[in-house]
Amino acid sequence: MSRPRTEAEYLARLVPSSVAGIGRRSLLTGVGAGALLGTGLLAGCGSDSDSGSDSKEVSVGSNQSDPQPKGVIAKVMDGFTTSSGITTKINTVDHNTYQENINNYLQGKPDDVFMWFAGYRMRFFAAKGLAGDISDLWGRLSGYSDAFKKASTGDDGKQYFVPSSYYPWAMFYRKSVWKQHGYQVPTTLDQLTTLSAQMKKDGLTPIAFADKDGWPAMGTFDILNLRINGYQFHIDLMAGKEAWTSDKVKKVFDTWAGLLPLHQPDSLGRTWQEAAQSLQQKKSGMYLLGLFVAQQFGNDEQDDIDFFTFPEIDPAIGAKALDAPIDGYMLARKPKAEANAKKLLEFVGSKEAADITVKNDPTTLVANSGADTSGYTALQKKAAELVGSATEIAQFLDRDTRPDFASTVIIPALQQFIKNPKDIDGLVNSIENQKKSIFTS
Repeated sequence: MSRPRTEAEYLARLVPSSVAGIGRRSLLTGVGAGALLGTGLLAGCGSDSDSGSDSKEVSVGSNQSDPQPKGVIAKVMDGFTTSSGITTKINTVDHNTYQENINNYLQGKPDDVFMWFAGYRMRFFAAKGLAGDISDLWGRLSGYSDAFKKASTGDDGKQYFVPSSYYPWAMFYRKSVWKQHGYQVPTTLDQLTTLSAQMKKDGLTPIAFADKDGWPAMGTFDILNLRINGYQFHIDLMAGKEAWTSDKVKKVFDTWAGLLPLHQPDSLGRTWQEAAQSLQQKKSGMYLLGLFVAQQFGNDEQDDIDFFTFPEIDPAIGAKALDAPIDGYMLARKPKAEANAKKLLEFVGSKEAADITVKNDPTTLVANSGADTSGYTALQKKAAELVGSATEIAQFLDRDTRPDFASTVIIPALQQFIKNPKDIDGLVNSIENQKKSIFTS
């Protein structure tokens, strides 16, 4: 599925196929793929006339397509069926396609319950009337801090989201490789570049890197902006309140350009899984990614994974801010059977569901504080401590800004930067011009 190249193309994708119409030839040639994915591959519900149905099945739209998380979701849903007698139908779509077509999906005939993210992206769809109000459900939930409730609240003060898990982004590495070469964790950018130079001498690619799917490079921009300009500037930039042409943003790209030679080359043709495998295979020394990087390691290798938070760049800002995205579930605006859909949401937000996740997934952290986390691996415990010690937590670039801005502007801009990091002025001018058009629309 190609990414929209212009704002007009993006907006065209927001029109459901039921309105736009798709001919048989369009389907066969792939011309109507965007709309098809919006109401077909991603959708599992019936028509709006089913809203009052007493169906004992709840459909769930899932972006958990990798084997391990997909299996965990299946176990959670089995737990719900066992406790409630209500069956679930999980409609799984690969993560990238799911994200790119979420707008069409929600305006068509979405599943009763769908997986999504906290932050701006949750609030955006809530404000558009594309998600169901679950404020009454929050009155029955326990085990969530005020921070998690705030992350689940729309601009109107109502709740639209049930958090299930979260994970920090950090620099991951293999302990055995670092022990073999005597590497030490860097705490400043200079120490990171010195360490990377030594890794090159030792025959390693210093930093694994991939951006075939468009979103991984956002993590690099995020952490550099957080370290160079601080949390508030980063959040304001994402909200369209700061100019991309400012010297502050140019410094981020200039710093990144200096680090690119330390990264795995040809990243635009590589998936994050392939980059993670280079770390697993001891070909790379470090990898900036989320805790889910552990999915690419065998069970017997989990104890060999460690991480450190990206080092300090400006002592006045420090290194306490980080990305720690929250994943969870939302209610469709018109589910087939609202009462049963809310029962599912109450279950996925429960201690019982969190306990199932802890037992089956060593690559994430559960949001419910009532869960039995004694089964956490050493890596999970350290990750929870890292998030707990953070002074500010961002949700990740494409969750902290408008989805159309992230999809149509930031993805191609960052990929263009990776291909040609020399024209920073041209890059930021292009981003700023497109930002003005989108944020004022």
